[in-house]
Amino acid sequence: MKSLSPLKWVRTSQENISSTDPLKGPGRDHSTNTASGSFLYVTVPDGGLTVDWAAFQSPVLEPTNSTHPCRMVMYTHQFGPRSGGLTVLVADREIYPVWKRGGALGDLWVKAEVEIVTDFHFQILIMAAIRDFSYGGIAIDSIMLSPECQLSPVNSSIATFPKPPKDPCTTPDKLCDFHPDCAGAEDEAKCGDFSYPEGSSGWTDTSIGNQAWLLYENVTSTVKDEYLYVAKAPGQQLTEAQIRTPLLGPSGPVCTLSFDFALTGNPAHIGELSVRVIDSLLGVQPKLWEFSGKTGTGEKEWQHANVTIGARKHRFQLVFEARAVKLCPCAKIKVKNVSFLTCYENYFPFSPTGLSCHFEHGLCGWYQDNSDNFDWTVLSGMDHTIGIGKSLVVDTWSPSLRGLFGRLVSFPQPPSSTDYCLSFFYKLYGPNTGTLNVKVLNKNGHENIVWTRSGAHGNYWHEAHCPIPHQLTSFQLMFEAVRSSFDGRIAIDDVALVVRPCTVPRMCSFEGQRCGYSSSGQVHWLYRNGISTTIAGPKTDHTLETEMGFYMMANTGHDILPSGSNAILTSPLRQGTSKTECVNFWYHMGGGINPGFLTVYMKLVTGERVKIFSDSLNQGDVWRHGNGNISSALVDWQLEFEVVGAGGKNTYVAVDDIFFSSHSCKNQGSRCTLERGMCSWSNTQNMKKDKLDWDLTSQEEEKGHFLFLPSSNRTAANQNAQLLSPHLPPTKGTCLKLWAYKPLSSDSQLRVWRLSEGALHQLLQVSELGAPWRRFDVNITSTKEYQIVLEGIKGTSGFLALDDIEYTIGVDCNKKVTDDVRRGVGASVVVLLLLIATLLALLYYYLRMKPAAKAMPGAPSSPPSNAPGFSNEIYEPEPTVSHI
Repeated sequence: MKSLSPLKWVRTSQENISSTDPLKGPGRDHSTNTASGSFLYVTVPDGGLTVDWAAFQSPVLEPTNSTHPCRMVMYTHQFGPRSGGLTVLVADREIYPVWKRGGALGDLWVKAEVEIVTDFHFQILIMAAIRDFSYGGIAIDSIMLSPECQLSPVNSSIATFPKPPKDPCTTPDKLCDFHPDCAGAEDEAKCGDFSYPEGSSGWTDTSIGNQAWLLYENVTSTVKDEYLYVAKAPGQQLTEAQIRTPLLGPSGPVCTLSFDFALTGNPAHIGELSVRVIDSLLGVQPKLWEFSGKTGTGEKEWQHANVTIGARKHRFQLVFEARAVKLCPCAKIKVKNVSFLTCYENYFPFSPTGLSCHFEHGLCGWYQDNSDNFDWTVLSGMDHTIGIGKSLVVDTWSPSLRGLFGRLVSFPQPPSSTDYCLSFFYKLYGPNTGTLNVKVLNKNGHENIVWTRSGAHGNYWHEAHCPIPHQLTSFQLMFEAVRSSFDGRIAIDDVALVVRPCTVPRMCSFEGQRCGYSSSGQVHWLYRNGISTTIAGPKTDHTLETEMGFYMMANTGHDILPSGSNAILTSPLRQGTSKTECVNFWYHMGGGINPGFLTVYMKLVTGERVKIFSDSLNQGDVWRHGNGNISSALVDWQLEFEVVGAGGKNTYVAVDDIFFSSHSCKNQGSRCTLERGMCSWSNTQNMKKDKLDWDLTSQEEEKGHFLFLPSSNRTAANQNAQLLSPHLPPTKGTCLKLWAYKPLSSDSQLRVWRLSEGALHQLLQVSELGAPWRRFDVNITSTKEYQIVLEGIKGTSGFLALDDIEYTIGVDCNKKVTDDVRRGVGASVVVLLLLIATLLALLYYYLRMKPAAKAMPGAPSSPPSNAPGFSNEIYEPEPTVSHI
């Protein structure tokens, strides 16, 4: 056989090429099944490709007929992305293909049979297409011709081998990209779309087993009937029949494959049919669509299907895979009328709602990113909009999920000179929830995180306001779910994008944004993390508990902020309300003695400042919880964090995780019913301390919330979750009270610790409860500042729950006052009671004298407006909780 192209077929063996490239060629030849056995092989040469095809031809053979056809059998090895496919052509008076097998088939030898019938002298030509990718190639071995393939005495070639087909009006990367570049759309005519005049042209069978796809054509003067169908093949393997398009795309977000299919016949079950994508970079992808069973008995009982292909950044192939239970005239699998709808990469349909979407009727202006690992799914029954509607969800425990990332991308948005605001509701639910990111993508594909949340946030909806800075060019937005393990759920709903700055978010973690906070005073507050802090400052933030997390910080050293000078961090303007709200935050004061004075104010637009919190102590390398009540009486206001220098050296004050709740923060520290959140308790995000999180949830939302630690096989047994109290002062006796629930089938454990100066001291260990809900009272003593740690140890079955957590500082579980500070408070209470008794006595005296006063001339009819008295305006009854 004679080579016909500059790219040569070579006779070699695996022994000869494995030393230079183990991914070249088959591991063994077909004839002898050894590494030393020879085969014909073609791949990308060391100098790179100059042409992308290689071919050789047989000697001239005698004419054949239908009763004595020439049969050729060979074995092919098409491995890796370099394999573009094989074609067998016949050259007599013309040159035409008689057999094709496209793409990469895997690291195996596959049998091929070709039957040739021609009335003329002919030659057989075998052509391989090679792609300039990272590895692989095409090999041929064990070529055999039947006795009917007789050598001809003619010595010269019958025909000149043609140049490979190239479209003169476009480049190869624009072929089959769903956009006509040629005047007659020739570049899109052989891509597998039946609607073109060439019909089904472009499909290549890549079956390697005993079933394959064939093309049926019946063309008359009025009707053109054609379809693909599954038939018997010479292979020995029991694999699916597979047929592929050429390389297509890239494609746009609403790209759809439309086709008709039929699985018909007498058996009750005909077989299976599916559609798959093979990405040129990412390889074989999961099935997009499948059908199993039968569509009917008669041959004309077709059904229609539309399959979303979606946005594909890389070139790809579409694949029909089928497996017939029985191949006979009594059962058929067929496909026809294949077409590609709205697939052009730059096609984005008009969306009347834009990016504002509640997901009740689709994704609106959003689409799935098919270059990631998994998709967001629409879930019914868990909805923020109407309670029973739909939301978009990633269930990290789903067995169908692969990899780490799932991305939802918006249609391109126009540039604007005004800032945008992206608002949405989200859930981060479960002990191994992962992370939800919002990113901005510019037209070059660069990604910038503008909002992020991680860890368990409870089984309820949180509101988010994400500022999007004004963009000079078109851009896209992305919701990215990052899976950390296998036990959690991430959900979003009620997304809206508006062209205006955001209102003040109810929670700011300073991850990826400053939330509109501004700085004033003698020095500025700095936007920092543990990496960017050089001399003074926390090494980790409070949100993520890593050096990557961000916070706001003011240097208070005397050389930067002189004693008496101030630095003010101010929030954006918030609307006034008649309802008392609570602002929660975490602060860090340290670096040395005299770190400064931190005071938090509510500043009204009228200019008045109301102090709601203050501290001035060097508290070590810890984040502490602070809060204060906001009562603005409908007057708009701002939050101010003011730091005043105190002459320290290398000192600082930092704040993080500012959160506004819609209720007052009275008693939120010492008693927590979990009905209004987790109070001042928090899950640690430090992966060195625990792997799981306590989750705030409710078995039935209207019946109350509790903390929940499941024990499922989705995470390893014996992993722990730690819940931390605020930092508490030294005590000679403080009582911790909590309720715990554990079913009899659960082997989870509860441990209570005292954490002081980095050391844990165990106070309680519970393995069995003896009742569904049980209360535990734990006495705590400590000569140093400490935190309470409630640690759950995950078992292999069941779960563990906590509720109604309370600690009474300075009062032990026998209700004995133990600390001096409490004695002072007790004395104050006694004095107050004596004062009240005196007032009551005076009131009694006044009431006794009132009738006489009425009888006296000139006596006033009512007491003065400034007379002493009592009111219940600040009384708030605690909710009653019972455990049975």
